[in-house]
Amino acid sequence: MKGEAEQTTQAVKEVYTGSELLIELLVEENVDIIFGYPGGAVLPLYDALYRSNAPFRHILSRHEQGGIHAAEGYARVTGKPGVVFATSGPGATNLVTGITDAMMDSLPLVIFTGQVSNQVIGTDAFQESDVMGITMPITKYNYQVNDARDLPRIVKEAFHIANTGRPGPVVIDIPKNISESIVYEPGSTTFDLQGYQPTEKPNPLQIVKLGSALSRSQRPLILAGAGVVFANAAAELTQFATMYGVPVVNTLQGLGSFPEENELSLGMGGMHGSYAANMAIQECDLLINVGARFDDRLTGNLKQFAPKAKVAHIDIDPAEIGKNVPTDIPVVADAKEALQALLEINIDKPDTTVWRNKVKENQTAYPYWYEKPSEYLSPQWLMEQIHQRTDGNAIVTTDVGQHQMWAAQYYKFSRPNRWVTSGGLGTMGFGFPAAIGAQLGKPDELVVAIVGDGGFQMTLQELSVVKQHALPIKVIIVNNEVLGMVRQWQESFYEERYSSSLLTANPDFVKLAESYGIRGIRAENEADADRALAEIFASDEAVVADFRVAWREKVNPMVAPGKALHEMLGVKK
Repeated sequence: MKGEAEQTTQAVKEVYTGSELLIELLVEENVDIIFGYPGGAVLPLYDALYRSNAPFRHILSRHEQGGIHAAEGYARVTGKPGVVFATSGPGATNLVTGITDAMMDSLPLVIFTGQVSNQVIGTDAFQESDVMGITMPITKYNYQVNDARDLPRIVKEAFHIANTGRPGPVVIDIPKNISESIVYEPGSTTFDLQGYQPTEKPNPLQIVKLGSALSRSQRPLILAGAGVVFANAAAELTQFATMYGVPVVNTLQGLGSFPEENELSLGMGGMHGSYAANMAIQECDLLINVGARFDDRLTGNLKQFAPKAKVAHIDIDPAEIGKNVPTDIPVVADAKEALQALLEINIDKPDTTVWRNKVKENQTAYPYWYEKPSEYLSPQWLMEQIHQRTDGNAIVTTDVGQHQMWAAQYYKFSRPNRWVTSGGLGTMGFGFPAAIGAQLGKPDELVVAIVGDGGFQMTLQELSVVKQHALPIKVIIVNNEVLGMVRQWQESFYEERYSSSLLTANPDFVKLAESYGIRGIRAENEADADRALAEIFASDEAVVADFRVAWREKVNPMVAPGKALHEMLGVKK
């Protein structure tokens, strides 16, 4: 596939170092923010950055993991590739979790790692690591630059690969001698990726088949995933579902792709999804998957998943179609292109009245539920309050665990690109630095980081970044002094053997925040929480709030591992 056959912009000077050329190339790519951490092998690049008048900002993270999660948050809310700098050896290996996270959740990143000089690669030189070998399984593509003149093509290719088709991370490893080398004649940016040709437009015959299946259906259902968000197809999804009266279930990563206040919305499906959503999946006769990958946390027991349904699957990644769930109508395409094609053809409108009434009855009869404890705060109540205080308009980031599921259940998302969470990899420590990237990407938006007391302690050093750049992030710590989801599984499946899941020596989070020069607040009951929430959302500065919640509280409902979606625990009428 031919890329844009443009030549490198006329150089400001006749001779570049490899590092100076790279800075110019990033300017040409309209990069506005770089997240990074310097070190020996990447010092030439940082020196070139210091001497340049490049228009972009560099954000010094306090740990490489914090930097790459921030880049993920930036990419998630802006749709632009997050750009990361790191040095060789430990700098590069500290990025591995974030790279894997981005790969599994389809986030576009372009990562530049320093490397030891070519002449010592393979000698176990100081801070040498095999970045190519390590990152090959967790990237869309990776490069090691062996000639600085190739940088224009490589950088252009990397941004193209990261942000087209199914988005994902690309790594460019640059040996130190390459970044220091003199470049007299930079190469062209022309590239020809014959083996990489994402299919964006759907096959018209498959669209007709899907339309025909919909016209014959009595119980159709749409499953909307993150692919809808990445394709900017939320409006088309809403129009299509409304036109044909088709109920919609969201995946965890697809929240916000369809407004939850819409009468056709059944909310989230899967392990901790709603009863109505899961029963709709089990009872539908046509399941239209738009941009979701049928992961195990959604499907439960695959042999009993959607047993009555003909399955149509729209996905830009052909590898996902039929991988987990047999597919009757495969549609390889960008979600927006596919939905637009469906809207353009004539489809006999099915009568879904009985079906819609049935799923709404389930939704009314079996809502999410919780009981307020007498001691401490109800975490579910807290999520409802945050939703009300923000009018549902905040960008919400989370770590992984109980607080993540409570936020997904009780914070109702009506717009895309408002929900930033680690889904596929399930990365603790993700939520807070992701909020930093989201705030930098959307400086005029309200950003709320909902984190657990366990995950927050993995990346809390990034509070320095919040203070340094005066980022008005609201950090909500759901503090139950345990690893909540681990504890819940130990209670449910391991006879309450709480092995290494009780956090008995947490810091004083208020004093911790204050040590960074950030306002800290603690709330232990509803009266405290009301005052704290009022103060938090009235402030135009960063706040770290420690909300003490009931430690034995569970996420309900739940589909136990290996069970079918209709075998839900914790359902209450």
